Formats: sequence, structure tokens, C-alpha cells
Amino acid sequence: MNGRSQYLSGQGRVVALCGGVGGAKLAVGLQHVLGERLSVVVNVADDFEHLGLHISPDLDTVLYTLAGLSDPVRGWGRSDETWNFMEALKQIGGETWFLLGDRDMAMHIERTRRRLSGESLTIITSDFARRLGISSAVLPVTNDRLSTIVDTTEGELEFQRYFVERRCEPLVKQIRFRWAQSARLSEQVLALFDAEDLRLIIICPSNPYLSIDPILAVPGMAEQLRATSVPVVAISPIIGGQAIKGPTRKIMDELGLEPSNAEISRHYAGLLDGLVIDTADAAGADDLGIDVHPVPTLMTDMQSKITLAEHALAFGDSLRARHERGPRPLRRETHDDDT
Repeated sequence: MNGRSQYLSGQGRVVALCGGVGGAKLAVGLQHVLGERLSVVVNVADDFEHLGLHISPDLDTVLYTLAGLSDPVRGWGRSDETWNFMEALKQIGGETWFLLGDRDMAMHIERTRRRLSGESLTIITSDFARRLGISSAVLPVTNDRLSTIVDTTEGELEFQRYFVERRCEPLVKQIRFRWAQSARLSEQVLALFDAEDLRLIIICPSNPYLSIDPILAVPGMAEQLRATSVPVVAISPIIGGQAIKGPTRKIMDELGLEPSNAEISRHYAGLLDGLVIDTADAAGADDLGIDVHPVPTLMTDMQSKITLAEHALAFGDSLRARHERGPRPLRRETHDDDT
């Protein structure tokens, strides 16, 4: 099968760049359609050490979601969770601002043990995915240290302190990614872009500033997206000027950015071939300066996740069929901090 017929027949590997809850919703729809032909590259700049444990919130959200174990009410953590550990910790005066469920603790303890024994985060995550029955590949973008720092009106905050402990209340002045310049894409992630059967790259509707930018901040990732010959498609997290999940709209307002698909298109300038937007925003599609595909993007149940995944795949295939991908202009670089 030649390259062109492979795309038109819907075969080939798809790579999805993904953060936590919002991105995981699309990832599970993509997994339903693609199975083992999907590789999900996940943000790890939210990772931190807590109570002596290595916590990987976005990786765990993706793993639990793809395994069918996520809590549908809270949107994070495992379903049917119990909280005996947290109650006992509170009783003896321990830190309780970051909730760790009894079942969830197994993931953090085993990850920490294996990290201390010298295993990479990639190997550990891949093994967890296999044991949880996940058909798709789940890969941290890097095995190296990477941390989102939020500069706020209350000073510098590590991401989990800003997001969980302070509930996103402080005003955001700047977002940077500590240790980004010394981080390296894992060998497994680099291999994805060299795969002969690579079909499409999708940027999930995760928060562009907190979930996708840390992935793009790892040296080489943006260059890979610019250099690839396959289409790169993003799903906008904005519907009618609002973000459905998380603090995206709040952060855009505080950074002086217009909460619109035009801003999302500008933010990813130089990386994208197409943008999937909601049908509610279709009226302004012609003004975005990029190929646009308006479809319902609100994911409320499994069927809507699958349908959006199918739309994104079909859109990407149509872009490939219409024209070959040319050189990409440089994008506005994200500020990082290597201190």
C-alpha cells in the first residue's frame, strides 16, 4: 500500500498531544476508533513530589480514562474511590490539600518505587498501560525533569500549588517551564515522528498554556511538528468565547489574550494545517487564516467523544488528500526558565 492510499483508507498511526481531563476525553474517543494505532504523548510539567511520592496527574488522568477507570463525576482520579488514607493523614496533621485516594495511592507508590530503582517514566507508564488493558501507547513527552511555574500576583507558584491548593485564584502574570531547555524528548516519542505509517498529528483540546505549551517547550518538539510531512490538526478548547473545562478562559483574560478561536490559531501559528472548531463559532471560520472544520466539539458522553475523534481524523485525511504539507513558518516561542 503506498502512502497516499494508506491515508485515504484510514490506516496508519496517529499521534495525539494531550494534557489532562479535556485532552483525555478526546484520547478515549480516538482510542475507540484507532486502538493500537494511537500514541498519546502526555504533558509531565504538572508532575511534582508530594509526601515523598512522584505524582503524575496528567499521565494518571489519561491512563485512568483510557482504561475506563476514571471518576465520571469528579473528572479526575479513579472511580469507586475511598479516602481512608486522607482521613488518617488529616488526623495526624499531614498535608491534605492534594487528595490522594486509596486506590490511586497504588499508582504513586509503585511509580516512585520503580523510579528510585532506576526505571524511566516512559517504561513505567507503558507497563502500567499494558497492565490496565490499554490498547494505545501512552508516552510522557520526556523522562527528564520539567515543571510549570505560574508567576502570579501572589508570587511564584508551582503548578499544583496554583491549580489545586489555591484553586486558580491568584491572577496570572506569566507562565514558564522550568528545566525545559535541559529536557529531552524520549527516544520513544522521537520514533513516532519517524514512523513510515504516520498518518496524522492531533493537538487535543487541552489548555494550550498549561498542558500543550509544556510539551512544545521540550526542545525538538515544535521542530518535529514543523518538519513533519503529515497534517497537524488542533481541536480548539474554545466554544463561543468560553472554555468548557478548567481555567483556560481565566488565564487568557489575565494574560490579555482574546478568548477566541482566532487567538488559538495565532497561538499555534506555524505548527497547524487545520483547526477543528465548534459549529457555534462557524460564522467566523473564514477569518482564521487556516483550514477550519466546524463540528460539535462538546464531549458529554462516549458517543460524542468518538464522533469528535472521527471528525478530526476525517479532517486530517482530507487535508492530506488536498495538498502536500509545505514548510512551516516559525511560531511565537513559549518562554521557559532553565533555572
